[in-house]
Amino acid sequence: MFKRALLAALLCGSTPAFAQSETPVPDDVDAVFTDEYRNELVMDVEAAFAQAQADYGYISQEAADEIARTASIEYAPLEDVSDEYSRVRHRMVALLNVWRRVLSEDASNALHRGVTTVDVYDTVRILQIRQTIALLRADLVEAEGRMIALAREHRDTPMVGRTLGQHALPITFGKKVATWAAANRRNIERLDAVACRVGTLGVLRGAVGTHLGLGPDGPAMEIAAADYLGLGPVTPADWHGLRDVFGEYASVLAIMSRTQAHVGQEVFLMQMTDIGELYERRISTAVSSSSMPHKINPSRSEQLMHAGRVIPAISSILIDDVANYFERDNTSRPNSTIEDISLAAGEMTGDLNTLLDRLVINPDRMRANLESTDGMVLAQRIVFAVEDELGKEAAEEHVAEAANHAQEEGIPFREALLADDRLAPLIAGQIDELLDFDSYLGASAEQVDATIAWLEAQPQEAPACAM
Repeated sequence: MFKRALLAALLCGSTPAFAQSETPVPDDVDAVFTDEYRNELVMDVEAAFAQAQADYGYISQEAADEIARTASIEYAPLEDVSDEYSRVRHRMVALLNVWRRVLSEDASNALHRGVTTVDVYDTVRILQIRQTIALLRADLVEAEGRMIALAREHRDTPMVGRTLGQHALPITFGKKVATWAAANRRNIERLDAVACRVGTLGVLRGAVGTHLGLGPDGPAMEIAAADYLGLGPVTPADWHGLRDVFGEYASVLAIMSRTQAHVGQEVFLMQMTDIGELYERRISTAVSSSSMPHKINPSRSEQLMHAGRVIPAISSILIDDVANYFERDNTSRPNSTIEDISLAAGEMTGDLNTLLDRLVINPDRMRANLESTDGMVLAQRIVFAVEDELGKEAAEEHVAEAANHAQEEGIPFREALLADDRLAPLIAGQIDELLDFDSYLGASAEQVDATIAWLEAQPQEAPACAM
């Protein structure tokens, strides 16, 4: 009668047999957390619980079938539930009271039997987290494809590598993007891990997690209910008083937000007027400034930087919530916090893809910036070329003196190098090669190739335990 996995059905676009809802399957995180969809999930969970109880003779199969048939907000309209809530001031009771109006006496008595509110709403949160992870993962996989294309296109595009804000050594832009892509893949792996772990949390345990009220078959009914919902294998210990997995979920989103903030920050800095190595293309009607029409301000890069501040701050609430009081607690309101952090993460991954899609790269400006120090970013190469004859310490001293002389006198670095009596005889015949940026990029291109090969070998689909 039931499809085995609610979540798999959601992701595949089908509707479970115990959820006759006409509500569209969520295709973005915002939709996962609407009141309508939450109540649909509440009714789905109750239907799964009822079927598991019917399997063990705790309620009749007829009652379970009726509960499944009516498990839709069509039979518990949001407006009616809201009116009932204003009377009873309990959201679970309000929904059940409205639902019971369309049920027979047998099904009404069977609905929510031996179940507590925490069982239902925490299970709904588990399903919402898994659905959110699936949507976030899809965004990250899309971003990975964009990053791979960008890294491949600019595999050999030279630019300045910077450390501590200073020109350091040449790299390629493809190498930079490959590091973004690798971090993005690590975030995909983190999401997969937490999706698998959250699926093992118990769903039907009663008020203090001992299956009281469910009879001797309570543990078996819980396993069956989890199976109907596409969850499991269920861990035997109760978890409601120690919500570390919710904290883990928040931590993963926090790490994700900081890696995406890094991408945003690099783009933000690289499109500064003084650097100008890329910019974010904006729609033709977009206005950057009300008083300075020449400006093309950063947009999505700035939003990623903001997300990198907001999401870790929200995550601290869920991490704090791991330390609870006794067997159950709700003093920190974790449900609303899970919603807040999930919505912020959904917006962030959308911004990441928009940013990548709109990036315009300026290779000429990258080369101009490389050349702006007149070859000084290749000073290391000069040292390597002469250190066998001069010794490492003396080689570094002479090259540093030449660089200082060039800056102080305003002369070309090449001229300053050739003016040094110790350096000139050793490098004069190869000075052009030594000051050629394109031949001193290290393994930048090879790193791009290897990273792309590694990424393309990774699974595009989530592991079975996360579905």
